[in-house]
Amino acid sequence: MKQLNGVITGITTGLPDYILTNEELSTIVDTSDEWIMTRVGIKERRILKGEAQGISVLGTQAVDELLVKTNTRPEEVDVVVFATTTPDHPFPSAASMVAENCGIKNAFCFDMEVACSGFVFGLEVCNSFIKTGKYKKIILLAGDKMSSITDYTDRTTCPLFGDAVGAVMIEPTDEVLGILDVELHSDGIGYEPLQMKAGGSKYPASYETVERREHTVQQDGQVVFRHAVSRMAEVSLSIMDRNNLAPEDVDWLVPHQANIRIIDATIQRTGLPREKVMINIEKYGNTSAGTIPVCLWEWEPKLRKGDNIILTAFGAGFSWGSVYLKWGYDGENQVK
Repeated sequence: MKQLNGVITGITTGLPDYILTNEELSTIVDTSDEWIMTRVGIKERRILKGEAQGISVLGTQAVDELLVKTNTRPEEVDVVVFATTTPDHPFPSAASMVAENCGIKNAFCFDMEVACSGFVFGLEVCNSFIKTGKYKKIILLAGDKMSSITDYTDRTTCPLFGDAVGAVMIEPTDEVLGILDVELHSDGIGYEPLQMKAGGSKYPASYETVERREHTVQQDGQVVFRHAVSRMAEVSLSIMDRNNLAPEDVDWLVPHQANIRIIDATIQRTGLPREKVMINIEKYGNTSAGTIPVCLWEWEPKLRKGDNIILTAFGAGFSWGSVYLKWGYDGENQVK
């Protein structure tokens, strides 16, 4: 029996319509377009506006389109996994809400939380399900409504984040395609430098936690930057080395879109030319788990069956990882 791999057979996104520019942001907090572009490389970001609009809204948008795009009936879906740090509620899962909205009744659904590393960790989880032979169609969603946990009085963090979800269909193949290798790591040293302190069981919501703005992203930017630069580059080189991939063998590098300086450092250390690197941080900002699938979706028309792609991410935890995958189809043949 041939070895099964999970292969991505379609990709879509859920993107809000509203665009928050640096110019508008500078009217909210003490910042400027020049300051933001110089330090993080972000020009604008998408924001999900409106009352009672959770991440499931963007997830539903992405999955509805994915079902059409891959010619999949809702009843054919076996599993729905949502990698998100900002579910609509602590429970039930955002995955189950999206499934209900899209008419998916036969799948088991759950959320997973690995912050910005969610998509690469999720690929490993979904690939493991595929390898059992029990599951034929798995939907992996990844993304966040970061605007819901952003402190718009903090000029060091509020320019960074936007809202988006990416969704992929993962199916089995016995060809040498799909998710071929994954390397994942975590180190609890990242507990304090990058966290949302309140809202969990350790610090439940109270008047005091709200007043102290502890329900928003808090980070020590220098510590996070230092670890992100080293870890993303190390894990990318590691997965390339163990699969005998030289820079010229890699068609695309897809780094987590957190900071243009982190991306540039990763490019330099991997030795890949910039034209092989997917970068769209200027348009969308850091959408946490959503950045990598949004890149893949935007570059989909350029992707060819068999392309060697390296994905790499770093997030809270600290968590980081890299995926080596061979793209499964000619992207120009897929209708957006």
